[in-house]
Amino acid sequence: MLKLRELFTIDLKNYKENGTVGKRPSVRGVIIKNGKIAMMHSLKYDYYKLPGGGIEEGEELRDTLVREVKEESGLVVKKDTIKEFGYVRRIEKGMFEDIFMQENYYYLCDVEDDVSSQELDDYEAEEGFTLEFVTPEYAINVNNIGDHKEKVEKQTFTGMLTRENRVLQMVIDELL
Repeated sequence: MLKLRELFTIDLKNYKENGTVGKRPSVRGVIIKNGKIAMMHSLKYDYYKLPGGGIEEGEELRDTLVREVKEESGLVVKKDTIKEFGYVRRIEKGMFEDIFMQENYYYLCDVEDDVSSQELDDYEAEEGFTLEFVTPEYAINVNNIGDHKEKVEKQTFTGMLTRENRVLQMVIDELL
């Protein structure tokens, strides 16, 4: 895999050392239009995350970005606009394994004006994932103070919100 700049590492150290390890690398699109950023809003649990998802075996990062952004949001990434932003490493206790390790690769990109239909995974459909363009500050605020209902009980959810909020803050500091 490419070596992007490391934005930061989140290591909760809440796992059993030398235990079983699960890995799930992913990509995320940073899509900015008119000072607002494309975010997936979970209507059920009221939180925001950047569009993207897991890398399939043998898949190139940029190809994953195009596929995942389209499936999750309906936005079509313009491949010639993709630029590296960086990656975040997350290490914490997993839901199914002792240690969950995730590298999340973030790319800046532009998208076509037309939005196609979403192709959501079951959990994404169940959560009511909806594409919204919001200010990063608004997304951070909702993630920090929103009522995420029973989702807060899920292992790894807090780490994901922390990751997204820190990346959004970097977008504010570096790009907006």
